[in-house]
Amino acid sequence: MLRAARVYVRVVDGFNRGLGKVIMWGVFAMAAILLWSSISKTFFNPSLWTLEVAQFAMVAYYVLGGPYSIQLGSNVRMDLFYAEWSLKKKAWFDAFTVLLLIFYLCVLLYGALNSFAYSLGYFGKEPFAFYADLIGTFLTGGPEAAREKLGYIERSPTAWRPYLWPVKLIMILGFFLMLLQVVAELIKDIARIKGETI
Repeated sequence: MLRAARVYVRVVDGFNRGLGKVIMWGVFAMAAILLWSSISKTFFNPSLWTLEVAQFAMVAYYVLGGPYSIQLGSNVRMDLFYAEWSLKKKAWFDAFTVLLLIFYLCVLLYGALNSFAYSLGYFGKEPFAFYADLIGTFLTGGPEAAREKLGYIERSPTAWRPYLWPVKLIMILGFFLMLLQVVAELIKDIARIKGETI
C-alpha cells in the first residue's frame, strides 16, 4: 500500500479517535443542562436557553462523534449474512457500500454548506461564490468589510432567539470529518482485499 495512504489513515484515525474520546463526555454536559432545566422550572423562573442548548449539544455529540463511531464499526448493520463471511468478502462488501456512504455524505455536506450560507444571510443559489466573496473581502478589507457582506443572520424563532450559524458550522465540520473517516475506511478495505493490514 502506498505510504501516503498509510499516513492519511493514521492521521485521520488519530484525529477522529481523539475528538471522539473528548466528545464522549458531551453526554454529561447534556445531562447537566437538562438537570438545570428541571431545577430551574421547579424552583426558579424557567431558563429560556436550556432546551435549545441541549439540542445544540446533542447535534454536536451526534455529528462530531460520528467519525469515531464509523472508525470503531459501531454503526448499525444487518448481520444476517455478513457475520458468516470471510474477512476478504467483508472487505469487498464494505468497499462497495462505503462508496454509497461517500455519495450520501457529500450530499449532506453540500446541504450543510447551503444551510450555513443561508444562516449568514445569503439567500441565493451560489453558496460557494458567496463564500469566495466573503473570504476575499475578509482578506482584502478585514472583518468590518466582511461583516458588511453578511445579510440577515438567521436566528431561532423562539423566545431565547440564539444564532443558528454555530450549530450549522458544527454540522459542516462533522460531515467533513465523517467523509475523511469513510475514505480512510475505504483505504483499509482495499488493503484487506490485497491481503495487507494498515
